[in-house]
Amino acid sequence: VQLQASGGGLVQAGGSLRLSCVASGRTFSSYNIGWFRQAPGKEREFVTAIAWSGGSTDYAGSLKGRFTIARDNAKNTVWLQMNSLKPEDTAVYYCAANPRGGIFPTRTPATYAFWGQGTLVTVSS
Repeated sequence: VQLQASGGGLVQAGGSLRLSCVASGRTFSSYNIGWFRQAPGKEREFVTAIAWSGGSTDYAGSLKGRFTIARDNAKNTVWLQMNSLKPEDTAVYYCAANPRGGIFPTRTPATYAFWGQGTLVTVSS
């Protein structure tokens, strides 16, 4: 599966953005999807993930309540709604796919087999 992340941009603190992750291929529903982010000089960190069915989600504790993940398998798309953005949310955001039969939830990047190219989110203070 190939993933294409989009929707990043510049936003003021307190604002919102919605990122999209569109997958190619007919097997999108066979994958759990995760979002990760990487700020300059920092390691890639887990943001959130959603199971292949959409029936289960996982969030990094510090982000729960501000970020929401959703998917529509008919549209081969996963969205990440980000509200009340803070300057520390500035990062490149990546979506990644983890096979349906694999571990879920998982917050470890190495367990995701496919990655999108990333989209930059910049939050100004």
